[in-house]
Amino acid sequence: MSRTKGKLYVISGPSGTGKGTICAELLKDKHNEFSVSMTTRDPREGEVHGKDYFFVTREEFLDNVEAGNFLEHAQVFDNLYGTPKDMVIKRLDRGYNVLLDIDVQGGLQVRKAMPESILIFILPPSLKELRRRLEGRGTETADKVEKRLGQALSEIKLIGEYDYIIINDDLETAANEARSIIEAESHRVPEAVRGIIREYENELQ
Repeated sequence: MSRTKGKLYVISGPSGTGKGTICAELLKDKHNEFSVSMTTRDPREGEVHGKDYFFVTREEFLDNVEAGNFLEHAQVFDNLYGTPKDMVIKRLDRGYNVLLDIDVQGGLQVRKAMPESILIFILPPSLKELRRRLEGRGTETADKVEKRLGQALSEIKLIGEYDYIIINDDLETAANEARSIIEAESHRVPEAVRGIIREYENELQ
């Protein structure tokens, strides 16, 4: 790996927008890695500790909360979930980009903890199309679909907090746009360099 530090990319969007599939496409690049969350829930059949999740006790999780070792964390029903800060920083320091697939509220927590993180919002072409996708799954009742659509609208209202938007009308196009964002960010001039330039300018005054 290059000694250049990697960047943290937060991928958010309403359920059904395809953000997980876009992340899977991005992970085909060996320079990108997925952030593994920590959870207090029991592993499901086939899940591997350290690959799918870091499975810990509630006490261990709360110890990490107290130590400030989460970029974000939340309780979902009876279980706790969080993004371990130390694991993310370790990968970034090794030069990998880290991808985090998370909801908008979690994304804003990450931005607060790591202001240098890059937030990408995945939008559906329309709420009508989002409804079609959700209903097409065949796994949710009509009431749950309506609830998800209402939640989607609430999340979309926070889109101004994000750095980039991608409309996922076509998966291949959307994945390529995400790759383009990562490529462009890899060539961004670091603020440290800008500081050096300002020092040079001051010397000439």
